[in-house]
Amino acid sequence: MAVILIVDDDAALRDTLREALADLGHEPHLADSGTAALALLSRTQVDAALIDLRMPGMDGLELLARIRQLPTPPPTAVLTAHATASNTIEAMRLGAFDHLTKPIGREELSRVLTAMLAAGAAPQSPIIPRADTGLIGSSDAMRAIQKTIGRLADSVATVLITGETGTGKELVARAIHDHGARSSEPFIAVNCAAIPTELMETELFGHVKGAFSGAVRDRLGAFREAQAGTLFLDEIGDMDSSMQAKILRALQERIVTPVGGASIPVKARIVAATHRDLRQRVANGTFREDLFYRLNVVPIHLPPLRERLADIVPLAEYFLSLAGSPKRLTAAAAAALIRYEWHGNVRELKNTMDRLTVTVQGNLIEAADLFAGESSTSRISAALDWPEEDLPTATLHLEELLIRRALARCGGNRAEAARLLNIHRQMLYTKMKRLHIEVSDDQTPGVTESDE
Repeated sequence: MAVILIVDDDAALRDTLREALADLGHEPHLADSGTAALALLSRTQVDAALIDLRMPGMDGLELLARIRQLPTPPPTAVLTAHATASNTIEAMRLGAFDHLTKPIGREELSRVLTAMLAAGAAPQSPIIPRADTGLIGSSDAMRAIQKTIGRLADSVATVLITGETGTGKELVARAIHDHGARSSEPFIAVNCAAIPTELMETELFGHVKGAFSGAVRDRLGAFREAQAGTLFLDEIGDMDSSMQAKILRALQERIVTPVGGASIPVKARIVAATHRDLRQRVANGTFREDLFYRLNVVPIHLPPLRERLADIVPLAEYFLSLAGSPKRLTAAAAAALIRYEWHGNVRELKNTMDRLTVTVQGNLIEAADLFAGESSTSRISAALDWPEEDLPTATLHLEELLIRRALARCGGNRAEAARLLNIHRQMLYTKMKRLHIEVSDDQTPGVTESDE
């Protein structure tokens, strides 16, 4: 039997978790605030902790940082009904074992606790919280990426980000930098596909004055400009083979040689990205195998937007707000966005929202406004197949579309569907009843049984 600390300002959720933990054979200890939790930890040894993110006074992130400073901190998971990219990344970076979205099912709770108790915890030095991030997304895929960013942000490990063009690879690289210990140092980005081969060496490694005709002054090069920060090598899969050998040497030996100069040590962390299949390129001899393994220390794959349906509307609304636009999407427009193919991924979605802020008169964006002038009718015919109806009716249809899609993707598991939709499970049940989608009523709002 393990001693588990539950910290939540909601008495009903504390009791629900207490009952679930007792059923699992553990001894729960309850605290209604961060202050009460620290007081309990000062007199009681606990084996693991579950803490709420949003609490009055000391919030979950501050409590997590305080717990991690204890001589023998228990493994701690953060629970929230309001998961964002920023609080997910920060929780993981501050040392959380996991970052979970409410409601949490009994099976998942048991799995997480088993892993936490097996892993234990080690003392950790204080970590300073970082600023917010523009990495938007609450889909399962993006949540996993956000957790990975939080875990690796303070490390020195080389990261390789893969994904189709326009999925946001540079945004992930910047999030790694901004949330890490190097955030006060420079972030230098180099697009390897945009620089001619004959200029790449001086672009990356620099040159000394007089090294060649036109070299009228010394140039540091990107490796040294990054100092102790982050060097982001975008589209590294398009790099010439001769430069690949020089990059490999720089990564292995942590030195660069400016054109016409002597070797100089460098400290920058390397984050690389590509839309190419590097394994295939290794197989056909166009990319060095040893460089691939040197880069692929921590791989992060960004799925295309068409596989992240839960992110489309939040991203669209974010881009509208980023442009300072008061315009809002109608339910039919939101449904059309979800049903569109987005070959250009997040970049195409942003460009579409930027265009709409200029071209749409009034503050409501209709489905017919979205793809005006689109030449590929196969990509828009399904998107615009939405009946003429008032906004409340269209909203109900959109909710039904999203709920049925989530249930289908989760094999009918209602708890998983609620997590996919980023809503409370009880709210999902209420909506399903209103939409006449069959649902049982014998459910608990905080901790759930797995749906069959």
